[in-house]
Amino acid sequence: QVSLVESGGALVQPGGSLRLSCVAFGRTFGGVAMAWFRQSPEKEREFVAAETWTDGITFYADSVKGRFTISRDADKNTVYLQMNNLAPEDTAVYYCAAGAVRSFSDRDRYPYWGQGTQVTVSS
Repeated sequence: QVSLVESGGALVQPGGSLRLSCVAFGRTFGGVAMAWFRQSPEKEREFVAAETWTDGITFYADSVKGRFTISRDADKNTVYLQMNNLAPEDTAVYYCAAGAVRSFSDRDRYPYWGQGTQVTVSS
């Protein structure tokens, strides 16, 4: 069993930055991908970014390329999402997910999810 705990969500002004963290408990992660998704009111949960745990290959949604960076610290079993140049449309609950997946942007492939952390971008 895997437990994921996110943190780092906050209220930030447009153009600002935040770093989200997701700590994983319960197992080692060879062969697993870690990902971030987000969900805003009345919208489906959407893919943001993913990284393969073993070799660090990254994937991004077009809407966040060049602004967001996913990274991991294997010693701490933690994955991060650095978010720069935030805009109001980035407002959402951000979820961490983990799983032995090949379709990295498909939320239905991930068996493990965190509880989410709220990011609000507003002046």
